[in-house]
Amino acid sequence: MEPHVLRSMRTSGWIEIVCGSMFSGKTEELIRRLKRAKIARQSVEIFKPGVDTRFSDDEVVSHDANVIQSTSVSSASQIILLASNADVVGIDEGQFFDNDLVDVCRELATLGKRVIVAGLDQDYLGRPFEPIPQLMAVAEFVTKLHAICMVCGAPANHSQRLTAGDQRVILGATETYEPRCRDCFDPSDSHDLPKLESDGSTTESINQLIDSK
Repeated sequence: MEPHVLRSMRTSGWIEIVCGSMFSGKTEELIRRLKRAKIARQSVEIFKPGVDTRFSDDEVVSHDANVIQSTSVSSASQIILLASNADVVGIDEGQFFDNDLVDVCRELATLGKRVIVAGLDQDYLGRPFEPIPQLMAVAEFVTKLHAICMVCGAPANHSQRLTAGDQRVILGATETYEPRCRDCFDPSDSHDLPKLESDGSTTESINQLIDSK
């Protein structure tokens, strides 16, 4: 649930995390909160990792095609400078940033900003996906969303990879992943599937980012 925002004498901001599996509506919820902040005439800045070019280079786009203008950055440290005049800071695909994102978000909140981060909390093997778990620990508000399991229809909190590969990150959408519940999730399946055809350039860049954490 979105936190109830009250203007008060307090000078510090806070951190909100929106997490869950793929197709759970994380980016949709991020866009909704940011648009509401704009309606409230607050200054809003939105950031996304430069490596995520699936839908657009300069927009945050949900799987339901909702769009909001954003700035691509190559590292979390850039956000502090670029968000200096913002009241509200939105960050999409937080799992593609390194662990510096935790300190960046804490600093922004200390400066009085409302910080909203959306991202995967688990990777394709069901392991905690840094830095989202660390951000959940220091955030004031955490919203965990669920998708619908494509096998049985139960609430899903896992991202089942549909292509072969042991890289921690392979960019993709419905052709590469589907949501699964705990009972239907089987990460071992991905090793027996055909590999996704790609030049590997984007995946290699993200793997280097993840390996540096």
